[in-house]
Amino acid sequence: MEGGTRGALLAALRLQLDWGADEALLEAPADRTRPPPAAPEPSRPPRPAAPGRIALPPAAAEAGALAAGAATLAALREAMAAFGGSPLRETATSLVFADGVAESGLMLIGEAPGADEDRLGRPFVGASGQLLDRMLASIGLDRGRNFYITNILPFRPPGNRTPTDAEIALFLPFVLRHVALAAPRRLVLLGGVAAKALLGAREGITRLRGRWHQVTLPDGTAIPALATLHPAYLLRNPAAKRDAWADLLLLRRSLDAD
Repeated sequence: MEGGTRGALLAALRLQLDWGADEALLEAPADRTRPPPAAPEPSRPPRPAAPGRIALPPAAAEAGALAAGAATLAALREAMAAFGGSPLRETATSLVFADGVAESGLMLIGEAPGADEDRLGRPFVGASGQLLDRMLASIGLDRGRNFYITNILPFRPPGNRTPTDAEIALFLPFVLRHVALAAPRRLVLLGGVAAKALLGAREGITRLRGRWHQVTLPDGTAIPALATLHPAYLLRNPAAKRDAWADLLLLRRSLDAD
C-alpha cells in the first residue's frame, strides 16, 4: 500500500473516531446494488389478554361468596374479618372497615389504610385524612354528619406500598357489596387505585378526575361517581390542590341540585 493512500485511510479513521464512530458495524462493505432479501413470513403474535382482565387469586371465589352472603354492613364487616384468603391480614394490625354516616347518601372510597389507620382501625385519620376533612369541610361536609368513607383494601399493605392488581381483584367483591349495602346516591373515588378498580378504566387519575362517571353494581344498579385526586397526592404536590378544589365545587353543585 502506497504511503499516501495509507495516510489518507488513517486520517479518515481518525476523523470517524472524532465523530464518535468507535466500532465497525459490518465486516465488509454493504453492496448497495443488490436487491434486499425477501422478508420472512411474519409469525403470528400471541393473543393478548383481554384488556382490564386480571388473573384472579384462588381465594376470589370465597371472597365473592362471603360478600354476597352479607345482608348488613355489620355482617359484611364480620365476613371480611373472617376472610383468610389474603396475606395482608397477617401483616396488618387492624381491619379498617369504614367511618362516617352510612346513610348519608355520599360515599368516599380511597386506596388502602396507612400506618395511622392500621393502628387506629379507622380510615383516613392520618395526615392525608386530616387534609381531606378540611377540604370537605370547606364545602360543608363532615364525616360525623353527612358522608361515609372506606377503602378498596381493608388491610394496610406492608410499607404502605401500592396495592397489587391481584389484591384489588380479591377485595373488589367486598367493596361492591359495601357500596350496595350503604346505597349511596353518589360516590367519590379518591385516587387512581379506587377510580381504576371501580370504573374499569385504563386512564390515569389526571384524565379521569373532574367529571362524573358511573359505577355499576353486580345487580345492575348504576351510581354516579366523581373521580378526584387522593389527598396523599396533594400533600406531595400542593400545586394540584387547584384541581382538587374544582372537583369539590363540582361535587357541591351536584349535592345542591337535590
